[in-house]
Amino acid sequence: MSADTGNRALTNNLAWAGDGAAHLRGLMTRMGDDAFAAPSALPGWSRAHVLTHIARNADGLINLLTWARTGVPTPAYASPEQRDADIDAGARRPPSEIREDVLASSDRLAQVVRKMPRDAWSARVKDVRGRELPASDIPWLRAREMWIHAVDLDVGASFADLPAPMLAELITEVTATMGDKDECPGLHLVAPECTWTTRDRPDAITVSGPATELIAWLLGRSRGRLLRCSNGGKPPTLPRWL
Repeated sequence: MSADTGNRALTNNLAWAGDGAAHLRGLMTRMGDDAFAAPSALPGWSRAHVLTHIARNADGLINLLTWARTGVPTPAYASPEQRDADIDAGARRPPSEIREDVLASSDRLAQVVRKMPRDAWSARVKDVRGRELPASDIPWLRAREMWIHAVDLDVGASFADLPAPMLAELITEVTATMGDKDECPGLHLVAPECTWTTRDRPDAITVSGPATELIAWLLGRSRGRLLRCSNGGKPPTLPRWL
């Protein structure tokens, strides 16, 4: 990737993350207090769990940016177990505390991003799965969290809210990830705007429909009832994306 291409990608990701934060903030502020304890679209999680996760994600990404800036390994979370415990505990707080936490943690992350030295964006860090990545990918991780979990809140947001270029980029990423999974069938995805292929196989299944429906199915947020499948049946059940 050239420097110019990398700079454009970082600029886009920062904008998508910022827009996603504003979008989610609007959804959250319109939620009544009684809505926090209601189930989200994620099994086993209330909306309070989703919002607490978003706040802790901001702190985790601040840790990774600190790692990139200082060179001192600073994992996003102490451990997966501690991360889950913090979310469970945080989801039991009063709605007012959760709202303030989401806003304050988002603001902290934005401040750290603004203070990042230009050369620190190329530093390598490790994400929660132990995968090495450049710090310049962190705004993309935040953008992804904002827009996907806005849908998971189940308060009226949809994947149609995503900026169209980000939606295409997200499908590209998820398709590539799925293509690395042995349990995922070969898929040829067709939307009016673009096409994607998980792996080049003669028995690949063609699944077509709107990009918004494709991403919902790929992410396990729908069963793909509105999608068309070349084998005449229902779209296959896919493995977990992450």
